Amino acid sequence: MTDYSLLDLVPVVQGGSVAQSLANAADLARHAERLGFTRYWVAEHHGMSGIASAATAVVIAHVAAATESIRVGAGGIMLPNHAPLVIAEQFGTLDALFPGRIDLGLGRAPGSDQIVARALRRTLESDPNAFPQDVLELQSYFADDGKTGIRATPGAGAKPELWILGSSLFGAQLAAALGLPYAFASHFAPDALDQAIGIYRRDFRPSPALGKPHVMAGFNVFAADTDAEAELLASSQQQAFVALRTGNPRQLPPPVPGYRETLGPQGARILDHVLECSAVGSAATVARGLAAFVKRTGVDEVMVASAIYDHAARKRSLEITAEVMREMKKAV
Repeated sequence: MTDYSLLDLVPVVQGGSVAQSLANAADLARHAERLGFTRYWVAEHHGMSGIASAATAVVIAHVAAATESIRVGAGGIMLPNHAPLVIAEQFGTLDALFPGRIDLGLGRAPGSDQIVARALRRTLESDPNAFPQDVLELQSYFADDGKTGIRATPGAGAKPELWILGSSLFGAQLAAALGLPYAFASHFAPDALDQAIGIYRRDFRPSPALGKPHVMAGFNVFAADTDAEAELLASSQQQAFVALRTGNPRQLPPPVPGYRETLGPQGARILDHVLECSAVGSAATVARGLAAFVKRTGVDEVMVASAIYDHAARKRSLEITAEVMREMKKAV
């Protein structure tokens, strides 16, 4: 039985503001909670005018305070940007405020370019290859096992649910070795999806945190009452991806009719590849796309992602997605 969750990059739309994006995030999380989504995650990105979730722990607190039962967390925290002690304190605080509801997904990408990474860290001496050691240090603070010689306050004894994130084989190997749940970023980096899931399941070692493999994978859903309307809604994220890949990230633009046709065959192929794990259309179309994805991967959870310019249309997309997933569960 496949659960469904939501990844929200807290998009800042053209003509909008960060304040409005954060208000929308809380409203969207409440909506997802009512619809039965398992968890709501935000991601750490820096230096991007179209994403308002840079202060990830603060946004998580804002959303968790606006909801009651849905799990809220980071998908993820880019650990090379931070001292593990700082993250232990932040998520120890969140766990104290919202016990049993906080997730902490950990990644090793910078979530920014090199200039912004230098501003975040002051130096680039922190080594992304030290990510496994940083994860172990963070676990030690939560376990309060004395291995670091430091007691995290808050943090010691906190129990946020730890996840390893990835878009390559590295994260799969680490999650398997540590016995942690694994989330793959197939919503924008689909190439290694099947191989990574296979390695994770093959090499998984049970741990006190998790007895058997648990896989989540990202999947873009743009749902509407008709295929044509959904195609139009999807053009905002398509434009945003093209802008990002051409070195010109910007705020989320309004939809443009026939946008794909303006790219030419080569541009359309590139976009189709990046957004390979997507379903765009009415409920019937989305159901076929989601069913094929779940059958292909056998994931335990689908992490739905979608950047839609109009907030009401985005909420409607989630309603359709939730109904599709409920019907899929009934059919199992």
